[in-house]
Amino acid sequence: MKNYIKADEWSIIEEGFDPHLNKISESIFSLGNGRMGQRANFEETYSGDTLLGNYVAGVYYPDKTRVGWWKNGYPEYFAKVLNAANWVGIEVKLDDEILDLATAEVSEFKRVLNMHAGVLERTFTAKLRSGKIVKVKSTRFCSIADDEVGAIRYSIKPLNFDGKITLMPFIDGDIKNQDSNYDEKFWTLVSDEINKTEAYIKLRTKKTEFEVCTGSHIELYKNSDK
Repeated sequence: MKNYIKADEWSIIEEGFDPHLNKISESIFSLGNGRMGQRANFEETYSGDTLLGNYVAGVYYPDKTRVGWWKNGYPEYFAKVLNAANWVGIEVKLDDEILDLATAEVSEFKRVLNMHAGVLERTFTAKLRSGKIVKVKSTRFCSIADDEVGAIRYSIKPLNFDGKITLMPFIDGDIKNQDSNYDEKFWTLVSDEINKTEAYIKLRTKKTEFEVCTGSHIELYKNSDK
């Protein structure tokens, strides 16, 4: 495998964006705090090769095996760690054009996992098909002090245009495990609610009946003004 990670005393560093290595980087740059683990998926839309992953400790599902439980030595079920609701998503639009690194021209891409501070930082410049260019910086962490809290700071700056930039943070509960043996979805919706700055969704696992509630609070700043 290509060695593309830059050596550093405290940090894991990736410079330059290679779509073929993205799923590997999503694993390498993952965050966790003992209560939850989060793969280094992009916040913005990504139509390329990716594996969404947010996992909550202790939450599992007895996924029926495909190899045939009737064979000697094979169990009927495997305990599968479940992909929980995706809380990191932010749909970004420049006027009516979606920011997507799979279709944009990406430059100055850098991803740093600071192992000392427990912070994941990503910066890049993207040129969309329309010619619009933006500079983006995202910072993410999962708190150790309060292990039910994760936070994202996402900033975007237009470099060559005046226009409307729309940010739509969301929680996606319509998720599944890509390694599901029968392409099943393991969660059912219990309740959800949304208002101007906050949202939550409560999901329950099938069979095991674990309940996980994921909520978000959003603050928007323009040139440091709230």
